[in-house]
Amino acid sequence: MITIENKAAYLTQNQIKPSLQRLAVIDYLLTHHTHPTADEIFEDLLQKIPTLSKTTIYNTLDLFFQAGIVRELTIDGKMNRYDGDILPHAHFFCEKCERVFDLKQPKMSHPRQILPQDYQLSSVHVYYKGLCKDCK
Repeated sequence: MITIENKAAYLTQNQIKPSLQRLAVIDYLLTHHTHPTADEIFEDLLQKIPTLSKTTIYNTLDLFFQAGIVRELTIDGKMNRYDGDILPHAHFFCEKCERVFDLKQPKMSHPRQILPQDYQLSSVHVYYKGLCKDCK
């Protein structure tokens, strides 16, 4: 797991130049396990970096996603959410409070066992939807 102490090295290892804004975004994603939207990240970081722009947040998240160091979730069908934990796991979306929770991914067959040989796999997402324990 990536720690806050080595986030600059983590970005550099993934061919991303560590800037103040990029370090702030990766730090945010590694310390906030709430699956935030770009707007939520922007609002929270704006207090620390008053010169920050929404465009910078969106571009940084896209860069991180393209580099494979964050997950982009489209679980609620409205907006993209981001997850700094790229290890295999599933997500649960509460249809009432709209929070997203991490779940251990159930043991499943490898996608290569289900897909025909001539298909190229780019990603796998396991989403569950319903009511969380607080909203039930």
